[in-house]
Amino acid sequence: MRIVKLTNDTKKNLLDDLLKRSPNNYTEYADTVQEIVNNVRENGNKALFEYTKKFDKADIHEGNILVTKEEIEEAYTQVDAHLIEVIRKALANIRTYHEKQRQYSWFDTTEDGTMLGQKVSALASVGVYVPGGKAVYPSSVLMNIVPAKVAGVKNIIMTTPCNAEGKVYPTTLVAANEAGVDAIYKAGGAQAIAALAYGTESIPKVDKIVGPGNIFVALAKRAVYGYVSIDSIAGPSEILVLADETANPRFVAADLLSQAEHDELASAILVTTSETLANQVSAEVDGFIKELSRGEIMQKSIDNYGYILVADSMDEAIEAANDIASEHLEIVTANPFEVMTKIRNAGAIFIGEYSSEPLGDYFAGPNHVLPTNGTAKFFSPLSVDDFIKKSSVIYYSKEALEPIHQDIIDFATSEQLTAHANSIKVRFE
Repeated sequence: MRIVKLTNDTKKNLLDDLLKRSPNNYTEYADTVQEIVNNVRENGNKALFEYTKKFDKADIHEGNILVTKEEIEEAYTQVDAHLIEVIRKALANIRTYHEKQRQYSWFDTTEDGTMLGQKVSALASVGVYVPGGKAVYPSSVLMNIVPAKVAGVKNIIMTTPCNAEGKVYPTTLVAANEAGVDAIYKAGGAQAIAALAYGTESIPKVDKIVGPGNIFVALAKRAVYGYVSIDSIAGPSEILVLADETANPRFVAADLLSQAEHDELASAILVTTSETLANQVSAEVDGFIKELSRGEIMQKSIDNYGYILVADSMDEAIEAANDIASEHLEIVTANPFEVMTKIRNAGAIFIGEYSSEPLGDYFAGPNHVLPTNGTAKFFSPLSVDDFIKKSSVIYYSKEALEPIHQDIIDFATSEQLTAHANSIKVRFE
């Protein structure tokens, strides 16, 4: 891995490199995606089935687009029984964590006859997109469905690509069924996002779309945003390890590569106060890449977006971590909890050498759908909050309104909104 001295210039160059990975920079695909979205919006199933045939080589129609109960039962026979148990254990942890995020309606009253409050309602319908290309991610199925379920969403539907024979990954079906999905449709890519956003003869329109995908899925979500809500336009995965001389270089190298193996655009960064650790980690990374599968992907990721930054002090290292605002941040220092208190920007924070990033990906409970590309400065992980909406509740009696009604009239008049003022005035004529 490249080892560089942490300076303002090297940090700026790194941030510029990372931003190049943003879906917003792939505008050359935007017109193609918009054409797909418009076609599905106008022609519904006809366009959806044509794109499925073109891109997935599958003959999908009204009679087989919906995954049947029998197909789900068949999937259970094709998935190792131990893996099903692991999925159920992870599901329990994820559900328990998200249940603590529940919000409730509240109302405050006063003796003079006012009631103010907030009514919390779950979204009526949510669409979960699940990729089906290079790899299968049942963990993402759980992470997207469970918070919606905990929030109280009544209709959770999932779309995922099928293979040329019209089959969906068995582990995807098992995870979705265990999480409590209401319906699964065989549709992928930008065309599936359009179907969820606008509805077709087979796929119902939803209020919000969540879930990861490739650049075409990301751009399609951006194209339909406003007509429906979306979770985010996620970029490639990333990890930043903040370490001092006490860190185990083999552990650090393994954790960096846990994200580099996702794809060539993934970013793995070590910020350390120890030049010795920097060199040790670099050597360990080289060794692991030779041993592990997906070595070519990891090498490209490390070559293009991998960095080891050597800082003069831990405060300088922490400042860099906050500026980078990584999706995943591991703290492997002598006093990790003290360092954690100084972290402002990170999607998920992993503390100590036995809290490696895959623990969060699969099992611990917090959501692994996290802000990327520096958006952790203002975005949060996917949560129950993403599947609810809030309405303000206002009640005033005549006795409560009378003492302050002239104040409202004066305020409205100052804005030259006479009808507003009149709406209050007529009640006290």
